[in-house]
Amino acid sequence: MRLTADARGVYPIAPTPFHTDGSLDLASADRLVDFYQACGATGLTVLGQLGEAAKLEHAESLAVAERMIRRAGPLPVVVGVSAQGFAAMRALTREVMDRGAAGVMIAPPNTLRTDDQIVGYYRQAVEAIGADVPFVLQDYPLTFSVQMSPGVIRRIVTELPSCVMLKHEDWPGLEKISSLRAWEQEGSLRRIAILTGNNGLFLDCEMGRGADGANTGYAFPDMLCDLVRLHQAGRRDEAQDLFDAHLPLLRYEQQPGIGLTVRKYLLHRRGLLGAPTLRAPAAPLTAAARAEVEYLLGRLARHDERARLAPLD
Repeated sequence: MRLTADARGVYPIAPTPFHTDGSLDLASADRLVDFYQACGATGLTVLGQLGEAAKLEHAESLAVAERMIRRAGPLPVVVGVSAQGFAAMRALTREVMDRGAAGVMIAPPNTLRTDDQIVGYYRQAVEAIGADVPFVLQDYPLTFSVQMSPGVIRRIVTELPSCVMLKHEDWPGLEKISSLRAWEQEGSLRRIAILTGNNGLFLDCEMGRGADGANTGYAFPDMLCDLVRLHQAGRRDEAQDLFDAHLPLLRYEQQPGIGLTVRKYLLHRRGLLGAPTLRAPAAPLTAAARAEVEYLLGRLARHDERARLAPLD
């Protein structure tokens, strides 16, 4: 199934599972995909920004993507193919699309400074991977230091028909969503899917501004699925109550530097990862940080039974 502008719901960003020795843990990859399907995810993204793609060899990247694509069945899988050069991007794109990927996600390199440079980069990327490959435009200035104005996004979407989704991770960025949707309403911009990141930290408001769902990696993706469904059903107060209960843990997991460490710890606690291992370089989770996470889990369990986890051995 190819990715289209009609995408909506929740596309969790899957972490790359590792055994304690740092080798790939593909059995945990299967568990993750099964869980995402069971909790109502409408798609899946692998090798994203927090998928540790830069720490993988090419063969490992392909192995992870192929395993998750096969396990996902009809669930569309987007593969992150961002690379230093277009040759590597083209090679991985061709291989994952041949194996059934729905599309690819491309982040901008941090060397881009002007609007023309940004548009030109994506023009060249499409020339490299092929205009028939649907792609997700990743807008994450807090990490990539590339500022994409609504006007730049409109230029990319207008010039490149294979751009079918925006992964919106600007912060603050609510007005950007409103601008893009307003242009769609007036007919000056074709519709694209807008799914948001930032660990879901602003998902409550983003849905109200016209986002179609979430494309992020919080350790409780089942909550994100519930939140999006409630918003889409017009049950905003229920959605907000659920979001408010999770907000302290969302915030903690979003910390730069240790966010993925926290996320993998939580996914391990939930029985989805065999080990919470990150490949080096990685920030360890200290005893103090673990105690804080456990405290927040206990608080969350008062409102959401999914956070009531069995103690570690």
